[in-house]
Formats: sequence, structure tokens, C-alpha cells
Amino acid sequence: MHGVGNDFVLFDAPVPDSLLDPQRLRALADRRTGIGFDQALLLAPPRRPENAAYYRIFNADGDEVEQCGNGARCIAALLQRRGLARDAALTLESPAGLIHARFAADGQVSVDLGVPDFNPRSLPFDAPAEADSYALELGGQTLEIGVVSLGNPHAVLSVPSVERVPVAQLGPLIERHARFPKRVNVGFLEIVARDEVRLRVYERGVGETRSCGTGACAAVAVAGRRGWLEPQVRVEVRGGALRVNWAGKGEHIWLTGPAHISFQGHVEV
Repeated sequence: MHGVGNDFVLFDAPVPDSLLDPQRLRALADRRTGIGFDQALLLAPPRRPENAAYYRIFNADGDEVEQCGNGARCIAALLQRRGLARDAALTLESPAGLIHARFAADGQVSVDLGVPDFNPRSLPFDAPAEADSYALELGGQTLEIGVVSLGNPHAVLSVPSVERVPVAQLGPLIERHARFPKRVNVGFLEIVARDEVRLRVYERGVGETRSCGTGACAAVAVAGRRGWLEPQVRVEVRGGALRVNWAGKGEHIWLTGPAHISFQGHVEV
């Protein structure tokens, strides 16, 4: 499946333990010799009967991570097709907590990714106190970043143009910076208008992806906290466009966009 180019393999439960081996996942993630994906999503029965499913997330490098916004939307869309939605909504269980999903008549899928957490310890990020922005020393230059957790860690840089920023060079340096002990997803944000932004994301353990749902929410939260954006923002990414709704600090943030099944099949593990 994919959400505006952010692509996933969804494995139905039960799965063999051998699938969880990082080397096995890396082989399956290879786009030439495996299946190819940004993240693998493993579905399991819910812990509570009123919910639709529990899911786990593994990056292309084999590491398990906490959350995936576009992945949650794809899972919700798949389970809706299977008749598990009631009143155009369902609830998923994830390592980062409950995820509520809603379905629109035009096929758009929305998920509630909770309240953005700006406390540096939530990422974690090495900083003495919470602030709107932080100075990050990197290879002899100083970058200004914002940080936020959406269940997973994000750093956001405001740039004049996403087309000209050296994502391939800066992305891995920031991802593995010593001040992020568990590494970080890196968003490069260009503000077009108060209700429209452009975004590129270098994902932890994956590299640059065509879209990142939690990355879109992180970018809107960091810029919105500083008063730069409206409560509803169109986020243009390499794979298309997403919508993020956030009323401000302390409020839940919603991610909306399409979700598509590319193919179904079997793989021998």
C-alpha cells in the first residue's frame, strides 16, 4: 500500500518470528531483490475487542519504531475495506497508543495522531529546557531547528526552498546527531502561504521518502506553534499532498490524505 508515495508492506497476523529478524526485513525492503518498502507494518489482533487491530512498525533498516502516520491511514483503509469500520470510523492500537481513524465519502482517510509533545525529553533531544527553536551545531555551521514528538521523534528546519536544500547531505547528519540519542526524522519545511507548505523528509532508518505523515504533522506543529500557519494546512510532498489540521498547543493533530492498495501477494520467509 502507499499514502501519497510513502509505501508499505502490510503483513497479516500471524507472522513467523523469522520475519522480525532485521536482516530479513532489510532483504525484503530492497527494491531490486526484495519487495521494497519504506516501512513494514505487522497487523495483529487488538488487545481490546472494541478496536480493529494492533500494529507494529519496522523501518527499512529493520529497526522497530513507534509510529507512522501514513502507515496508520493505510491500515485503517485496508480494515475499512474488510468491513471493520462502524459509522465511518475505527480505532487502532499502536506502540504509541490508540489511533482514531475517520473515512470521508471521497476516499480520504484521516487519523488522529494525538497531541504534539514539544518536551525535548519526549524525543529524546538533549536540551536544558523546552523552546520554540534550538541551535544545532553541524559540521562547522549552526542550524536552527524545532523539535516535536508525534509518538516518534522529529526535527524540523525552515528553509527558503525545498528544491535547493541538500537533503541527502544534511538529513543523515542530523538524523544521527549526538543530541538525538535514538536518532530523529528530519523535515525540511518551505512555507508558501499561511495555509500551504512544501516539505521533504529524511526518515530515520529509511532515507528520504516521497511522503511522511508524522513528518507533515511535525512540520505544521513546529511552524504553527510559532504563529506562522493557519489551523488547516495543505502539505505538498514529493508524492502528492496531505492535509493537517491542528488548532494549537494542547490540541490533537489530524492527518488526512488518500491511501491505496498497490497489490496483494505472498512472500516466502
